[in-house]
Amino acid sequence: MPHVHAHVPHELSEPPEHERKVPRNERILEFAAVLLLSCATLATAWSGYQAALFAGKQSQRYAQASSLRIHSQNQATTAGQFRLEDLLLFNRWLDARETGNQRLESIYQRRFRARLRPAFNAWIAEHPFSNPRAKPSPLYEPQYHPAEVDEAAALDREADIRYEEGTAAKEKDDKFILSTVFFAAVLFFSGISLRLDWRPLRIAILAFGTLMLLGGLVFVFTLGSA
Repeated sequence: MPHVHAHVPHELSEPPEHERKVPRNERILEFAAVLLLSCATLATAWSGYQAALFAGKQSQRYAQASSLRIHSQNQATTAGQFRLEDLLLFNRWLDARETGNQRLESIYQRRFRARLRPAFNAWIAEHPFSNPRAKPSPLYEPQYHPAEVDEAAALDREADIRYEEGTAAKEKDDKFILSTVFFAAVLFFSGISLRLDWRPLRIAILAFGTLMLLGGLVFVFTLGSA
């Protein structure tokens, strides 16, 4: 009886894939790639979240600045209306004085607003009818200063501050969005390193990705948070 040689298939002679022994260096590289992926993912999510917060802050500050501008314009308009009324009333008093109608002159003077009276008294003290250096009218006296003018100026300054804060928030929003580009590149390099067999190239790509991650994190930390 002839001797039969049994050839065991090559596949059956190798251990299963899950039982193969992976070199320690390969495990370290895989762990580094996974760690890099995790850090880049978290950093991308954080940057996107901060960008959204600063975008909302930008819109809020711009809306506040716009509202303050409207209130400032309203106060300035009110101050202009009061100034016009005071000027008209003073001109009527001046006409009554020129015509010698003391009764009408007294009526107009009693109708002066409280803010006009100190300026009017200061103007009279300058002897305007005989003093060529006297101011043209009480409205040019320093005592005449409607509160609405100050309120309009204060609101306008506050609007400037809110607008500058909105502009600063917009700049930070743009910078956080820019940082996501760095982290996206890190995700790409760390992901592609898992598919490379040439160890020097894998190490170089992981090192480059790590440097980009560290640079992006330093950049983000300098921006602060919303």
